[in-house]
Amino acid sequence: MDWDEKYRKGEVFWDKGVPSPPLRQYLERHPARGRALVPGCGHGHEVALAVELGFDATGLDIAPTGVAEARALYPHLAERFVTGNFFSPPAELRGAFDVVLEHTCMSALPPALRTDYRCGLDLTLRPGGLLIGVWYINPDLDPGDEGPPYPFSVPDLTALFADAYEIVDDYVPDVAFDTRVGRERLRVLRRNG
Repeated sequence: MDWDEKYRKGEVFWDKGVPSPPLRQYLERHPARGRALVPGCGHGHEVALAVELGFDATGLDIAPTGVAEARALYPHLAERFVTGNFFSPPAELRGAFDVVLEHTCMSALPPALRTDYRCGLDLTLRPGGLLIGVWYINPDLDPGDEGPPYPFSVPDLTALFADAYEIVDDYVPDVAFDTRVGRERLRVLRRNG
């Protein structure tokens, strides 16, 4: 998938123009601080939310056009948006984060890239750090459509992080974008070590 081309063409169907409602609700109810990374940050709404709630947040995206648009949307946060590959993050991002905020990045990846996502997470999140994710679980796809978003089950989510992460919180949120009601799961994981 050429993500930059999607941004250049304005084909950003996943962007709702505001931060994820379940992520906002969780962070407001469970205040946290420290350095936060938003992988696949796109237009930067979750980065803006994190900064609003007191995090020292950085957004990372592989699409230069998406990063440029995030900087234009949030000019006061422009320096917080970085172009780069989460699977092989820049040296200054390695081991640098207390929290990783996940929203739509994982669901955009074909299943074959999920272990690469996990490697990127292991490279950026400090031991003891939190992965706070709104996971798009098993979205209904149109006939013949393979994704994105890609179907992702709760057992698959559990298996992906089973060996080095413990579940801190896990539930189906009671707030969501209209098209995602009952189709997301908020799961928070703590990295062991």
